[in-house]
Amino acid sequence: MKLAPLGDRVVLKQVEAEETTKGGIILTTKSQEKPQQAEVVAVGPGGMVDGKEVKMEVKVGDQVFYSKYAGTEVKLDGEEYVIVKQSDILAVLV
Repeated sequence: MKLAPLGDRVVLKQVEAEETTKGGIILTTKSQEKPQQAEVVAVGPGGMVDGKEVKMEVKVGDQVFYSKYAGTEVKLDGEEYVIVKQSDILAVLV
């Protein structure tokens, strides 16, 4: 089963957070902050959203940084995804 976002929404898969610090300290899952870097796995069609023309600026495979509290978390087939509006994406890693 696949996720197909609507409008200006983008489906992201979070990049795994490091479990060991540079100094060699191992972090437990609870002490780790939710990563804000993710890979784009699906992009909506854009078009007219709320009466405004929206052009999609990201594409599948892009590595992006997004707002800390943005989006809706979804679990599908054992994988976790975040669905965000394109405006919640802050930057693309180039």
